[in-house]
Amino acid sequence: MHATVAAVLAARNNEAEILGVLDLANKADAKIEAIRLGEAIQFVANATVLGYDVHAAMVFYGEPGTPSLRAKDCEELWAKYGAALLRP
Repeated sequence: MHATVAAVLAARNNEAEILGVLDLANKADAKIEAIRLGEAIQFVANATVLGYDVHAAMVFYGEPGTPSLRAKDCEELWAKYGAALLRP
């Protein structure tokens, strides 16, 4: 995971796409604009409190072939590196 952490921290300001988020209020897929990777991790890590189901969420970033992040990855990264992920 150390290589992944280093790659994520290095890419924290790059654009990311979040897929697989369900808005529980209207029972539909949430339309989430492309945002910075650090913000995407923050969103997925805290989404359940905001009324979203993220059990199937995936965060895509970087070049094709870069491993995507699942909700559990986002929760762990946010818990350990939250402030660093939001630095410009």
